[in-house]
Amino acid sequence: QVHVMESGGASVQPGGSLRLSCAASGYTDRHCVGWFRQAPGKSREAVAAINTGTSTTYYDDSVKGRLTISQDNAKNTVYLQMNGLKPEDTAVYYCAASANWCGIRGPSLLREDVYNYWGQGTQVTVSS
Repeated sequence: QVHVMESGGASVQPGGSLRLSCAASGYTDRHCVGWFRQAPGKSREAVAAINTGTSTTYYDDSVKGRLTISQDNAKNTVYLQMNGLKPEDTAVYYCAASANWCGIRGPSLLREDVYNYWGQGTQVTVSS
């Protein structure tokens, strides 16, 4: 049974940094992990994703250079380091994980239909 849980959301000032964590348990093979966000009144959008077997990453153009996705296999955790935060980054951030084997790479990593398991979300608020 796969479980996914996010943590690390907080309120920060513009220009600040946060690191979100996504702990995924129950895997026996490489899988893909994506970070998505949903701002009030907007649709959910993908921001970054990683294939934990190949360490291939992909980012939405809107966050390139500010957000970095990484993995710690020993802890079964994927991180989203967010720097230079802007008010428009305010959203609930969701971590999602694929089925037990994932061969996806490139822009397809940002597709929601790649992911089978979703966390509850963690709130990030950027405001002065």
